[in-house]
Amino acid sequence: MEPTQETGTPRGRGIYLLPNLLTTGGLFAGFYAILAAASGNFENACIAVFVAALFDGLDGRVARMTGTTSEFGVQYDSLADLVSFGMAPSLVMYHWALVGFRADGPVLAKVGWAAAFLYAACAALRLARFNTQVGSTDKRWFIGLASPAAAGLMVSFVWAMNSFGYSGEGLRWLAFVVTVSAGLLMVSRIRFYSFKGLPKGDRVPFFVMALVVVVIAVLFIAQAKGLLALAVLYVASGPAWWLWTKLRRRKAAP
Repeated sequence: MEPTQETGTPRGRGIYLLPNLLTTGGLFAGFYAILAAASGNFENACIAVFVAALFDGLDGRVARMTGTTSEFGVQYDSLADLVSFGMAPSLVMYHWALVGFRADGPVLAKVGWAAAFLYAACAALRLARFNTQVGSTDKRWFIGLASPAAAGLMVSFVWAMNSFGYSGEGLRWLAFVVTVSAGLLMVSRIRFYSFKGLPKGDRVPFFVMALVVVVIAVLFIAQAKGLLALAVLYVASGPAWWLWTKLRRRKAAP
């Protein structure tokens, strides 16, 4: 038993299990996504990555709410994210579409796995850079596309196209563009809004609640298509904001 810094009262060590169990749940979901993709069960693989994102959103909040944040938890969460949002999406995309480059000959066959590896490597670099910048950057913004958002774009694309009846092999070049773009955006210096500052205070504006209801309704009705639409809008918001600020600076320059 150790005393807390605030009250000096003993606290059981077992409470540290809760956020780490949530992180382990996300790690398991990412691991399952890899197995499901290798077996050709792409819908379950995509759903598993979104489940991992849900766990990833919960473990940090639970740790802060219970006062159980630790350096171990930060590093464990980062390693789990590498599996769930780095390896899992790249292998889902590879097994669904990028493996189809093997039909184009031995040279282009390497293009498929090279794109998948590029995404995984960029995810690792993104997570490492994030860990070194904690506490020194504006919490309202992500520098580079966050790995969960990149993973959401990857698997929502696979899920939506698969639900439309398209074959991954037929869309392998489009899948290549999506994979490389998501990877490069993660290591870019483009800013993406983090939503960590919301809500401000105890009250939430009415339009925010209305927007949440609309989003939930769209996801309930459209599911994969709605997730893909939200992912594309969010990913496009970063480059669009970057381009707008560049144009504004040019107009303001003497």
